[in-house]
Amino acid sequence: MKISARNRLKGKVVSIEKDGLMAKVKVEISVPASVTSIITKDATEDLNLKVGDQVEAIIKSTEVMIGK
Repeated sequence: MKISARNRLKGKVVSIEKDGLMAKVKVEISVPASVTSIITKDATEDLNLKVGDQVEAIIKSTEVMIGK
């Protein structure tokens, strides 16, 4: 995947909480830590995210996005 953002952390989805139009996705990264991203429920479904998936947390100065 090619994107302009350079702040990227590889990790594994450890939880997904869907509520209305939004979903909270928690990603455990290699260093003993985790990052949480709030994304739309549609995005979780478009990416077919499941607990245990290997993903990248892509960090912009204003937000954390999810790429798979």
